[in-house]
Amino acid sequence: QVQLVESGGGLVQPGGSLRLSCAASGSIFSILIMGWYRQTPGKQRERVATITRGGSTNYADSVKGRFTISRDNAKNTVYLQMNSLKPEDTAVYNCNTAPPSLSWGQGTQVTVSS
Repeated sequence: QVQLVESGGGLVQPGGSLRLSCAASGSIFSILIMGWYRQTPGKQRERVATITRGGSTNYADSVKGRFTISRDNAKNTVYLQMNSLKPEDTAVYNCNTAPPSLSWGQGTQVTVSS
């Protein structure tokens, strides 16, 4: 089964930017839809963005206009460019298929704070 490794998180001030990466251990070319998700303690995991094999994207209202999802099938990697970050974006971010069908990776922590 394809394994996922997320990276790129960190501590950033409000208004700042981060770029997350999700590297898959196998080919993602055949995976129709990939997505980024986030979760904070005590809350349900939220899907924030998806991208189809052909490049069509969809975003949660809370991140629309600020986040951009992309994928590089040749590198088996999915990215999430996050701009204009807000404290409420603080969460652990994971990637997976949409809907989720793979084992969850360890995720990458994003903390937005001054």
